[in-house]
Amino acid sequence: MLGRSICAIALAGLIQTASAAELPKSGLVEDGALTYGVAATFAPFEFQKDGQLTGFDIDFIGAIAKKLNAEPKAMNMEFKGLIPALQGGRLDVINSAMYMNPQRAEQVDFVPYMKIGNRVVVQKGNPAKITGRDDTLCGKTVAVTLGGIQESQARADDERCKTAGKDGVKVMTLPTAQDSTLTLRQGRADAIYDSTPGVAKLLNELPDEFETVGEEFESSTSIGIATRKGDAALQEALNAAIKDVVADGTYAELLKKWNLPESVSIFK
Repeated sequence: MLGRSICAIALAGLIQTASAAELPKSGLVEDGALTYGVAATFAPFEFQKDGQLTGFDIDFIGAIAKKLNAEPKAMNMEFKGLIPALQGGRLDVINSAMYMNPQRAEQVDFVPYMKIGNRVVVQKGNPAKITGRDDTLCGKTVAVTLGGIQESQARADDERCKTAGKDGVKVMTLPTAQDSTLTLRQGRADAIYDSTPGVAKLLNELPDEFETVGEEFESSTSIGIATRKGDAALQEALNAAIKDVVADGTYAELLKKWNLPESVSIFK
């Protein structure tokens, strides 16, 4: 009898410490699945290799879905189409390293999971003599991803230059970060703005082609998984699952796998 009591107490303890993450019973695109939108053009977060989606976010949503006993289902599309697809009910969440800003917060709710900064990247040797995100950009061409946070940053610099009576920044918008990088490589742009993790990957792969100038900027920018406004049940499920993914060490392992610095973590 005592042995049974001990077993019962131990079982109760296991139940109490089990994952609290549970997928909502309704409101999903597909029962038992977590359908997410992604623009797979932003390494190391999401990109395609040998025809397959890969990257930190792909691994991360897989770990979250496992905690929720759900099947992760990706819908790869252009970044500018993600929020409309979510609002239109074609997606449950957006899982695409989406930068959290006031404009987007008016359209979606966020579950934050990382904070990152940005860098100015130029051709090796810095032929345009740019020293950072400063007045040396005035009159220069900056290539950015259409609809991304870097576009708003570049347009703010354009306005700053013009307000100071200088030539504005020519903001060249392109569909993907890879397109922006190629444009810089070809000399059709003088600089690009990219995230610190993206720049780290770029410089690791092409150290003889590019370099950074100036300091990291807006390093407190958060990124998050986006849900429809007011979807409290799914928000709660995601928060619980992420808590478990952090607690069991998976989050830290993924940072290491994708060469992301520990400083990006918001979980201390």
